[in-house]
Amino acid sequence: MGAMKMHHASGWISAVSILTTILLLALVAGGAILLYVLLKGAKDRRSRRDNEALYQSLAEALKARRAAHGMSQEQVAEALGVSRQAVSKWENGTAEPSTSNLLALAKLYEVDVSELLRGIQ
Repeated sequence: MGAMKMHHASGWISAVSILTTILLLALVAGGAILLYVLLKGAKDRRSRRDNEALYQSLAEALKARRAAHGMSQEQVAEALGVSRQAVSKWENGTAEPSTSNLLALAKLYEVDVSELLRGIQ
């Protein structure tokens, strides 16, 4: 009878041990997933901030170049065949010009595209 109780108790301990191991593995996996999600979110926020900074410096450069050439947003828009609102959005950083418009702006302002992209130094 004592051997039977011992065998039954060791089976119970084995089951608890297996369940504990499974629980620990689940916690580790869940922690790893949570860490991945948090780090990815931080990277995405950093990328957005970097992009916003790029757009802002481009916006500042476009506005400064237009002012240096003594042009109004309307005049720039007319020269490029776009709306004044498009020029305004480029200059306040809420939109960016297409590649062809960026090239046209560089030509209009008589600068290399890289100067516009670098922003104001």
